[in-house]
Amino acid sequence: MQRIPITKTGYEKLKKELKRLQKEERPSVIKAIEEARAHGDISENAEYEAAKDKQGIIEGKILDLTDKVGRSEIHDLPQDVDGRVIFGCVVMVEDLETGEVSSYRLVGPYEADVLEGTISVTSPIGKALIGREEGDEVKVQTPKGIRNIEIREIQP
Repeated sequence: MQRIPITKTGYEKLKKELKRLQKEERPSVIKAIEEARAHGDISENAEYEAAKDKQGIIEGKILDLTDKVGRSEIHDLPQDVDGRVIFGCVVMVEDLETGEVSSYRLVGPYEADVLEGTISVTSPIGKALIGREEGDEVKVQTPKGIRNIEIREIQP
């Protein structure tokens, strides 16, 4: 089984969501199924079908999160980066064509969210940045095309 890097915070979020699904959502949908069954013939019972569909979605999410929790390997956030981009650090980069400056924390794929300023170490940009130093210029193939970026700053 391949282990997937994750921060402690990301791991706790996964576990919290898994527990919520198991302790709240699953019992709620089971109750809804029982109530729909009580209405009689289930062959043409829209409430029953909707509850069963929801149950399938919830069970799928539980299986997915259980797998993610099981495959996760917790990595502490770095205290020092020694001038190199590593898992958990914050990297400030400048797009050399547009001049746009962005900061990202490099995290595992389960917790990456560009809107929250986190990118996965397995993403094209993440892969290109790992091991690089401040001042390095990096050419990255992204879904939007090739980007030329410069590493401006690396922080723990």
